[in-house]
Amino acid sequence: MDGLYPEHQERTSSRGAATARARQTQESGFLEDVFAGLSAPRKSLPCKYFYDREGSALFDAICALDEYYPTRTETALLRSRAAEIAALAGRSAALIELGSGSSVKVRLLLDAFDRPALYIPVDISREHLMISAARLAGDYPAVTVVPVAADYVQGFALPAGVAAERAVVFFPGSTIGNFRPGEAIGFLRGLGTRLGRGVRLLVGVDLRKDKAVLEAAYDDARGITAAFNLNLLARINRELDGTFDLARFAHRALYNELRGRIEMHLVSLADQTVRVGGRAFRFHRGETIHTENSYKYSVGGFRRLAARAGWQAERSWTDPKGLFSLHWMVWPG
Repeated sequence: MDGLYPEHQERTSSRGAATARARQTQESGFLEDVFAGLSAPRKSLPCKYFYDREGSALFDAICALDEYYPTRTETALLRSRAAEIAALAGRSAALIELGSGSSVKVRLLLDAFDRPALYIPVDISREHLMISAARLAGDYPAVTVVPVAADYVQGFALPAGVAAERAVVFFPGSTIGNFRPGEAIGFLRGLGTRLGRGVRLLVGVDLRKDKAVLEAAYDDARGITAAFNLNLLARINRELDGTFDLARFAHRALYNELRGRIEMHLVSLADQTVRVGGRAFRFHRGETIHTENSYKYSVGGFRRLAARAGWQAERSWTDPKGLFSLHWMVWPG
């Protein structure tokens, strides 16, 4: 893993007791969250658990779909604005990517930035993260790569010696839309508070548009998004001794116009009982598990939301069709 920060290189090459304990802790949190979600009057599961190895691979496939416009639109927007963004970032910036996945889009920034000193990919899927980080480190030997396997919502600190005013947080993919607006404000405020005065944020935000376009993006004709959604149940079966029969659940995606969000659900196709971790959960026919929200904004609407969180909006860019937006913000502290 040439180019990886030595401490993390050692950790990823020797998977000893510390790694096992970390995995056990994560699985424990997974079980608790599943119990809580399936016990609620309206069943739900946190979308962060989509991204095990299989889920991450399925999401990469979603990003290549014709119907899924966000990835190609954001990528084109980053490519067209990369030089402008690099000028704002300045020389020797430390680039932090939240929910880094396969670290594809960030390459457009690394190519454009003036001598980027550091890249910190943060992702909850440890195995996928380490593979992607090693690949990127090999392609960018002049950049120190420090992968952090963590749930970025829970918070993380800048490595020692990294000044906040040199840091650029990259939060692509409109993942901010997975938070309810109040949660988004809390998350953004916490991010700025933890990282400190002068930190910059580049965030991708999906825009409101025709309902048919939105629903097709989350319910593609090939069924890749359905497989991605159902993989959450398969993961529960694999890791938590679940007994979900995937053939008895169906993917549903709908646009809630009143709330301005896409909702993803898993619909029970029959009256049934499922066991997870030794506990039984009853489902009625037609009952759903709410797995994800994806809020859509106007440019002005998102800037107002970020301002409520304490961020100062400096630049916003959209593609020619007005499908997607990028926002450059600074934490005044």
